[in-house]
This record gives sequence, C-alpha cells and structure tokens, in this order.
Amino acid sequence: MFHLRRQAVRSLRQRQLAQRYASTGPRSAGSGSGSSAGRVVPAVLGVAAVGLAAYALGRREQANIDAKPAAAPTTVAAATVASGSVNPAFDPNPKLRHRFGSPEDYAAAVDDLKGLFDDDHITTDEEDLAHHGGSAWTYGIALPPSAVVYPETTEDVVKIMKVATKYRVPVVPYGSGTGLEGQFSAPYGGICVNMTKMNRILALHPQDGDAVVQAGLGYETLNAELAEKGIPLFLPLDPGPDATIGGMIGTGCSGTNSVRYGTARGEWFLNVTAVLPDGTVLKTRQRSRKSSAGPDMTKLFVGAEGTLGIITEVTVRLAPLLPTRVGVVSFPSVRAAVDAVVDILNDGVQVQCVELLDALSVAALNHSGIMPNNLPEKDSIFFKFQGNPTVLENSAQTVQDLAGRHGGGNIHFAADEKESAAIWAARKGALFAALGHSGYETPMLYGNDVCVPISALPELVADSQAKFKEFGIYAPILGHVGDGNFHATIIMRGLDEVPMMSKVMSGIIKKAQELDGTCTGEHGVGMTKKKYLRDELGDGTLDLMLRIKNSVDPLGIMNPGKLYPDELMYEEVKWPPKAGSCC
Repeated sequence: MFHLRRQAVRSLRQRQLAQRYASTGPRSAGSGSGSSAGRVVPAVLGVAAVGLAAYALGRREQANIDAKPAAAPTTVAAATVASGSVNPAFDPNPKLRHRFGSPEDYAAAVDDLKGLFDDDHITTDEEDLAHHGGSAWTYGIALPPSAVVYPETTEDVVKIMKVATKYRVPVVPYGSGTGLEGQFSAPYGGICVNMTKMNRILALHPQDGDAVVQAGLGYETLNAELAEKGIPLFLPLDPGPDATIGGMIGTGCSGTNSVRYGTARGEWFLNVTAVLPDGTVLKTRQRSRKSSAGPDMTKLFVGAEGTLGIITEVTVRLAPLLPTRVGVVSFPSVRAAVDAVVDILNDGVQVQCVELLDALSVAALNHSGIMPNNLPEKDSIFFKFQGNPTVLENSAQTVQDLAGRHGGGNIHFAADEKESAAIWAARKGALFAALGHSGYETPMLYGNDVCVPISALPELVADSQAKFKEFGIYAPILGHVGDGNFHATIIMRGLDEVPMMSKVMSGIIKKAQELDGTCTGEHGVGMTKKKYLRDELGDGTLDLMLRIKNSVDPLGIMNPGKLYPDELMYEEVKWPPKAGSCC
C-alpha cells in the first residue's frame, strides 16, 4: 500500500492542474470573439473544471482499480484474464505466451523476490498492481503485473533480472507512468520494475556541462536542483510533466524545445549504465563530450522502450540557461503560419520554441481564463525567443516583418518575464483547456503525435481536420511546428468511442507516412503503434531490430508486447539457453 500515497499525490496534482487549466464551461455558438468580454468568470471554476477535465486526469486511474483486473496475478493466465475487461485491440497475443514460464514459475519468481527485498521494496497489493498496469492517459490499456519491485541500486536491478531469467518471467520497466502508448502495461504479467527510488543526482560537473544521475530521476527535479544551486545550466529536453530520464531515453522523447535543442536522439545522453536480461551490467562509453570509439551503443537504448534492458544510470549533457521572451502571432490559415515559420527559421532568428495552436485551441484557452489577455481565435504561433534583451527585441521585430508577408497580425510580445511565463503556462495548459472546453461530461484524451517534413504539415493538418469534421470529432490541434510534429487533442466522450478514434487516427497515420513522415514523433510505439512499423521502416530495418532484440534478449522477457510487430515475435524460443548465458 505504500505506493498508493504517491499515487494519491499524483492524482491530486492532476486535479490541481485540471482546476487551473480547464475551461469553466463548454463550447457555445457565437463564442469566437477575441475580446476579454468573452471570458468566463474564473470564480465558477470548481465543479465544472473537475467534472470536465479532472475526470480524464485522475478518475480514470480509479476506474482502472474499480475494474478489478486480477488480484495479485502471479500467472500468465491471471494476467491475460484481465484483458477481457479492456479494449480488445490490446488483448495480449497468445502466440507469445510460449516464451514465458508456467504459473508455478511465476509464483516461484515472486517468492524469490520477496526473499531478496523487504516490504518497502516489493508489493503484490492488488491496487498497486492495477495502478502500475495503466494510467489516466492510456484509454483502456489496464494490464497489471504480478509484482512491483522498487530497486535503489544497479545491483538491485541485477538481482531482479537474474530471478526473471531463471523463471522466464517478463520484466516491465516503469518510470513515472506518464507514457501514452501503453509502454508500462504488463500484458503477460511478470515483474514491474518501478525506478522511482533510483532518483539521485550522483555527480554535477558544471565546468564540463554534464551531470551523472540515476534513471528514475525526473528531468524537472534535475533542473530545479541546478537552479537552486545557482548553476545556469539545464537539461533542455521538455516532454510531459513528471517524466523520468530513463523513460525519456526509452521513448526517444522531445517537446517544445526541440526546434532549438533537438530530441533525445541527439547528444543529450553521453552514456548509460544498463542491466541486460541475464544480469550483465554494461556502461556504453566514458564521459568525454565526444568519442569515435566504435558504434554509439548509447543510441541502441534510445527509443528501445525497455525491450533490451533496464537503464540505471545516465550521464546527461546540459545547456546554458539563457533569457527568453514569449510572443504570439495570429495567421489567416495553418498554411500561412507554417510558411512564415519556415522563413523565420531560415532567417536564423534565435527561437527556442515554435508552437502552432489552431483556432479551436486558442478558443479553448480564451474560455479557460488562463491567458493574461484573450487572443484572436485564429490559427496562431507561440514563439519563445532566446538571448539578451537586444537580441530579443531584434528577434521580435524580424518575426513581425516576416509574419506580415504571410498575412500575420501584429505580434503580441510579452512585456516582461512574468507575462512570458503566464503565456507559456497557458500554452502548456492547452490540453487541459481543451478537455474542459469540449463540453463532454467525462472527457478523455486519445493521444497522437504524427510528424512529417515541415513543408508537408499544412497538408496533413488539413486532411486531419477534414476527417474530424466528417466524424464529428472535437479535436483542437497543437503542434511543434518547427519540426513538423503535431498533436490533435482528440477528445472522447468515453471508451466506447475508442474504435472510431482508432479508425480515424489510422487514416491520419497512413497519410503522415505517405508524406514521408512517422506514426510517432515523440511518444514512442508501445502497444498501440507497432502495427504501423512495417510500412514505415521496411522489412530490412525490422529484421535488424529483431536480430538485435533476440541477441540481447533470447527469452523475450524484456517488456514483451511493445515496439516489435507481433508477427515478428512468433518464433519458438528454446529452453534452456546455451550454457553460460543464464543465471
């Protein structure tokens, strides 16, 4: 039960975010004015905010618990029975079950772990297991593990891996539960390795611009610690709140800062220490800023979603923390906005973030009451400029000139850091505002993150908006327009709409791939997008991925059911493995 305290804190934080960002009322005809008169009085926030948005953020966690997936499932059968109460699209593939141990093996593995870890480091409590099987963001994927173990050191992880290999029990890494594609669900039961106790900063090297941390540390915690110590550096990768560094590596994350700093696939992780399925510990390279000593083994773990091993320590590269200022420009269309952004980026303007919000998103922000001043309800670009005061002023003027060539209105340039922070907080709260503005009694998010070459973004957005109109879907659009990545904030009334949303989203993904894009720009593949990989990556790349997977994890116990298309995972695994390869 000890983990439930953390769950309660997180649910409370989600509700507080919802109360802060959600609309005070649903959409209404004639509410498109950009004047402050159209704002709803913030005093009526309470019940409407919680009823519309907090449900989607916090209550779905309780719904997963209420579903009673399976009391302390310690067998494959018990774990798979739980799938009967969720969306059939995520039912575990029975052809993979031959890889894993018998019910007796599962029970023996849990018993061994209880002999290695005290009650503060292992739990089989039913509610804890349900909590670790799904989250408020995974719309119906609620597949619990058999036990949850909380390691504190690399040596602890080695112990877990040796037990898992001995009994052929799946291992599912867990960071903070913010993944959107079911990466931490346990479709075959097994051992959930919760990394949140491995959250220490092991060393800070300001002169070298790096830090050595445990993989369960949140990036926000690292940046807060740097600020508290007066070190003007930060880790600029900017995924969702609460993300851990290990999870960020696993999904190959990015965020609003990607136009300036790139993604997790850049040079932000200098090395990792990882534990392989058989308990082998490796460190991918030294701490020097660059190295030509062989292939980059660190990158092998970026985007692997915990399917090759568990990362325990990381050396992260840090960037100088520079002054910023926010500006907003409205445009007559998405095409005009994107064309302006291309010109602005090619001009060399120092921007840290370039974010597209369509007219629906701006309307949701206006009606939420969190913007310092209402904006015209048009397709808009939110800029975050970077540099000293002179550079900031020059950047704003250049953007104004270039935007004007594409029909852009006057730039609203924040007067000071306080207003900049308020505007950017509103941008970060656009999702919550959309949940509330939907007008649905129990709104739920259907996540997505397609990405295309920047020049193709207007075509993809227009195609997506046409699909939403055809099916009557409320879906404001947010986009990291500087790199062609956009999110349709698809809002569902309930889980019964998942099949329709899946059909619509499948069409959008196929369109993105036709435009030389990807099914996932930053959320990862998980359980939900692996069926799109063959069309995107091709047989040769998938074959190489599978060869690496089978070489490192011949038993297939590392985070099964994720990333790799099911049809590639049918081959029978021989047991026992060759001598010397197991515990």
